[in-house]
Amino acid sequence: MAIDFKGRVAIVTGAGGGLGRQHALALARRGAKVLVNDLGGARDGSGSSLTAAERVVAEIRAAGGEAIANGASVTDWDAVQAMVQQAVDAWGRIDIVVNNAGILRDKTFAKMDLADFRLVLDVHLMGAVHCTKAAWPHMVEQKYGRILMTTSSTGLYGNFGQSNYGAAKLALVGLMQTLGLEGAKHNIHVNCLAPTAATRMTEGLMPPEVLAALEPQAVTPAMLVLVGEDAPTRTVLCAGAGSVEAAHITLTQGAWIGLDAQSPERLAELLAQVRDRTAEMVPHDGSGQGAHEVGRATALLKKG
Repeated sequence: MAIDFKGRVAIVTGAGGGLGRQHALALARRGAKVLVNDLGGARDGSGSSLTAAERVVAEIRAAGGEAIANGASVTDWDAVQAMVQQAVDAWGRIDIVVNNAGILRDKTFAKMDLADFRLVLDVHLMGAVHCTKAAWPHMVEQKYGRILMTTSSTGLYGNFGQSNYGAAKLALVGLMQTLGLEGAKHNIHVNCLAPTAATRMTEGLMPPEVLAALEPQAVTPAMLVLVGEDAPTRTVLCAGAGSVEAAHITLTQGAWIGLDAQSPERLAELLAQVRDRTAEMVPHDGSGQGAHEVGRATALLKKG
């Protein structure tokens, strides 16, 4: 079955170049009406210009699609509300939000200014919150929505010099998990995509020969699946260079250490068993950890 977006309306943030541009173009090619959002600033978030967004809109229209440009900063709640309303006024609904906008302010944690830490959180995390929050009532009312958060391997696994970026990106996974639960009854699916791609955001971070293999458009198929009619929900896909993987936050089987004066020493002795990933699980929600722990303790008490 072809993935088709005819009749759907999408907002893609940070869509003036790189991954966002590829996402917007791909959605439009498959029939979506696209609001192309881009602040038009530098990689560190400074400056603004509508030129990049307008250029992508022109590409979409030249290919026969429908698109409008928007230059709102995702950090500005009022501007984001107006952006969503712009899409609704133009096309009557909002079906898809691709939270792609981002900036970098890389430094080691010891040298990083707290203002740079907060700004990266504000753009990546609160920017996604703003866009999702503004679109959410429309999706609830129409009983349909597809929301994509752009996470990162830095958030999932860490990366030297990117504590602010990593914190924001893993926070988006937590946001996805809860919104996926809350949106289920409204047919709102929420997913995450961790891309590996050569864009302005990755300049200087990888050797040129590696960047050449990482075309941004290689990530876009995963985006299309994660916002499609048959999209999963609460799924983290990683994509780059033509490969796609799934990432999970898992829980090991662990060990029971009891609660007495020797519990810390017992844990130290059993730490290898606690960390053993054999038969690890993916809990359905946050209560899964407690259910596993209480279940084990109850079973042991019954035996004893």
